[in-house]
Amino acid sequence: MSNLFKLLLYCFVLWGIAACSGNDAIDEEDEYDGPIVESHNVVTMVSDSAVIKLRIKGDRQLTFQNGDLEYPEGVYIEFYDEYSKITSTITANRGYYTKSENLYKVEEDVEVVNFQTGEKLNSEELFWNPRTEKVHTEKFVNITTQTKIIKGVGLTANQDFSSYQIGKITGEIYLEDEF
Repeated sequence: MSNLFKLLLYCFVLWGIAACSGNDAIDEEDEYDGPIVESHNVVTMVSDSAVIKLRIKGDRQLTFQNGDLEYPEGVYIEFYDEYSKITSTITANRGYYTKSENLYKVEEDVEVVNFQTGEKLNSEELFWNPRTEKVHTEKFVNITTQTKIIKGVGLTANQDFSSYQIGKITGEIYLEDEF
């Protein structure tokens, strides 16, 4: 009986394997495309000849297989001049870096501040290209200067926000001096 039991068990296993081999869904594995590394309280500094040029901070950073990054809990970027003094900052509730394009995208409550002029930009989306050192958006922008508030759609600017061009100005509000 022992040999008969082994033979039946062997046949049963072969039948199970044969039954499964016709099912293509089992053979296909979905390739994982999620993050491969999750980091917390990340600070990335970029320097040139021992001079800090840039600092990126994020409470949480996800790194993907292709080198892309995501900052799902917000991102804060500081730009520095040749004397290691902060010239401008970008803050947003979410951030992304696409390695293949070398392009950062920040979104949700985006704010750019120029510390030299005191000007501030608010938008819902902004792209930053480290290679060209430019920022741009096609979305609505609100720029606050010392004397006025400028509203518009679309913007191209230097990363330090020292100069900018608005695509279409939709309104200007002049601020009165306080006496």
